[in-house]
Amino acid sequence: MALEFKVVVNDPEAEPKPRGVKVKVVGKDDIPFDKEAELDRGTRLPVARVNPKLLEAVKADYNIITIRVYKNEEGKRKKVTAHFFAEADENVPENEVWASSEFLNARFNETEFEADAFRTKAFQITVTGNDARVFLGKRIKDKVPAGVLGIKTLKGKFLMITGGSDDSGFPMRPDIPGPVKKKALLSGPPGFHPREKGERRRKTVRGNTISEDIVQINTKLVSQ
Repeated sequence: MALEFKVVVNDPEAEPKPRGVKVKVVGKDDIPFDKEAELDRGTRLPVARVNPKLLEAVKADYNIITIRVYKNEEGKRKKVTAHFFAEADENVPENEVWASSEFLNARFNETEFEADAFRTKAFQITVTGNDARVFLGKRIKDKVPAGVLGIKTLKGKFLMITGGSDDSGFPMRPDIPGPVKKKALLSGPPGFHPREKGERRRKTVRGNTISEDIVQINTKLVSQ
C-alpha cells in the first residue's frame, strides 16, 4: 500500500468564527465530480465556480471557501459543511455558488439551497506517494512546500508542521525527540488535559518526528 498522510491545513489569517456571506448554492451538471478523489479519499478539494466579487467579500486569498448549512434532523440542528476550491467566473451571479450536482447531492442531499460562504479556516487533504514522502523525517516546526497538496494557489507558500497523531490517536509531542512511541509523564497537552492544577499522568505519546506510523499531520500555512 502506498504511503499516505491526512494533512490538516490551518489558515491563521482566516476568521476564527466567521459569520459568512449569504449565498444560494446551485448544482451544475457540467462541473466534474470524482467521488473517490473528492469524497472517499479526499485527495483533492471539489471545484466550485463563484463570482470574483464573492471571493473578495470573504477575503479568500487562496480561493478556498467553505459552504455551511444547518439542517434539522430528528429534532436536532445539525451543521453540514464542505470545502471547495473556488474558480472565479464572471458568469456566476455575485450571491451564488455553483458546484457539481453529484457532489452536492452526496454531501448535502440536495442540489439547490441557501447557505453561508466564508474563507476556510481549516481543511484536510490526503497526500500519497512521493508527495507523502516529503513529510517523512520532518519534525514539528519544520516546513514543507504547500505545493504537495496540489492546490495551485498555494504554490510559494509553506506548511509548518504543528503536530500529528498515529492510527491509535496517540499525539506527537514537540518535546520528545525522534519517531518514537513511548509513555511519558505529562502535565499538559498534547496527550493529557489535567483536571486539577499540578496534576500529572503517564500517557502514551509519539515523538516529534514523522514516520510511516503517523496517519494525520497537523499544519498551518506560512510564508518562507
